[in-house]
Amino acid sequence: MKPAPRLAAIVAVLVAGSVVVLVAQQPPPTFGRRVDAVRVDVLVTDKGTPVTGLTAADFEVTDNGVTQQVELLAFDQLPLNVIMAFDISESTAGERLLQLQIGAPAVLGTLAGGDRAALLTFSDRVTLRRALTSDLATVRAAVNELSASGGTVLVDGAYSALMLAGSDSGRDLVIVFSDGLDTDSILTADRVLDTARRTEAVIYGVTAGSSGRIGFVKGLVDQTGGQSLEIPSAIDLQKTFAGIVDEFRRRYVLSFTPRGVSATGWHRLQVRVKGRRATVVARQGYTAG
Repeated sequence: MKPAPRLAAIVAVLVAGSVVVLVAQQPPPTFGRRVDAVRVDVLVTDKGTPVTGLTAADFEVTDNGVTQQVELLAFDQLPLNVIMAFDISESTAGERLLQLQIGAPAVLGTLAGGDRAALLTFSDRVTLRRALTSDLATVRAAVNELSASGGTVLVDGAYSALMLAGSDSGRDLVIVFSDGLDTDSILTADRVLDTARRTEAVIYGVTAGSSGRIGFVKGLVDQTGGQSLEIPSAIDLQKTFAGIVDEFRRRYVLSFTPRGVSATGWHRLQVRVKGRRATVVARQGYTAG
């Protein structure tokens, strides 16, 4: 049986980047590369400023209500995999696309040896411009070649970005930029949100001129423990993108081996800092088994 025309188009576009049949056939990934450990990226802030200098003993993590013994990983030794998923639909033409091309290099400029980046765009179809690579010059060149046209497959684009994550070591950061309006996706928002629950990637969503249309992006962010950033103008993209990577590097990476809980099903996670008032942002849970 032949795939529907639009689905066939998505598959064809992604062949070169080996994301291929993932959109159509691959089941959602399961959280955690190791069956015996769970890893969680955690952002701790006090009045909006990241809190540094905490140790494993400062955290309390509960898995389905059961307190776990946590370790603090040396996150500075874990390379970053930064996946940029950009809306280049007709609504971004002109100044917004120009500012996007100015802002994206700010992400690449923050990366160090061992870090990698990927570029994926979406308009009325999804296109993998560069797969994850440490050759950042090629990613920068791909950004400069972008042009805007067509509708917006935001949901399909977010799913494809998630499929690029979780395939290797390191910490996966997905930056999704859009005006928040989807016009042409095949996949449902619920399916992609369910996929987000099952991966270790952290999603930061950036919307410019969204007029409040951020429901789907906000859902992705909440599921993965990221941040949703609404900016009034695309002129702020350069500062915003650089700030995202800087903040991500200040997050804590906690690890624990689940004890006293079921080996299957959805596990609700709660993370808090002991003995102080602080805002803690982390993924909502993980799927085991």
